[in-house]
Amino acid sequence: MKKLLLVSFVSSLFLFSCGNKSEVKHEEKQESKKETEVRNDVMTKELQQAKTPEQVLEILKTGNAKFVKGDLTFTDYPKQIMQTSQGQFPTAVVLSCLDSRVPVEKVFDLGIGDIFVARVAGNIINPDILASMEYGCKVVGSKLIVVLGHTECGAVKAAIDDVKLGNITELLEKIQPAVDSLSKFDGDKTSKNKDYVKKVTDENVIVAIDEIRKKSPILKEMEEKGEIQIVGGLYDVSTGSVTFMK
Repeated sequence: MKKLLLVSFVSSLFLFSCGNKSEVKHEEKQESKKETEVRNDVMTKELQQAKTPEQVLEILKTGNAKFVKGDLTFTDYPKQIMQTSQGQFPTAVVLSCLDSRVPVEKVFDLGIGDIFVARVAGNIINPDILASMEYGCKVVGSKLIVVLGHTECGAVKAAIDDVKLGNITELLEKIQPAVDSLSKFDGDKTSKNKDYVKKVTDENVIVAIDEIRKKSPILKEMEEKGEIQIVGGLYDVSTGSVTFMK
């Protein structure tokens, strides 16, 4: 009889303990869910317009720091798809290279509807890219343009080595000014010289920014009025970090 009562008591204690743990876990999940819902709210027109170009740049810097640490924000993609289905209000336009190692939204810890991304090998400027930037900033209201180059860029290396191949030839001609600007570089001026490639890559970003200001009066005027900022950045494929430049 005593054994039976003892077993019954222990069983009740176990069930009570499990019940409490279950309730705690449920509460933690509910709290986590609430936090996730808040962190994954999409960009609205009001939020977009309230931000300054400087604030948007800080958001990108903070997001990249999280990416480097592997501390990406959990994203409820189905929810974001639903919330952005009726409109989009990205805060920035990022011109990136075609390179598959540069997943732009992830690099800045962003979700659906947060930024416009234009991609082309060598992150070069052409009329279609400029039109896309004008649309993003003048029409939709983005506050920042980022020309994002990256280390070990195949297009830059090809331009350095003067590659000729189909339509690639014409594309590489747009990178040639960056190569030419380093004519006084002291050292091996081939794609095998990592220091030289890095310098040409940096210069290629600067050339692209100059081209934006020169060939888009709309964006130049917006920048002069402080409505947008145009900055450059270099993504390191070996670390995941982005170094910004102006």
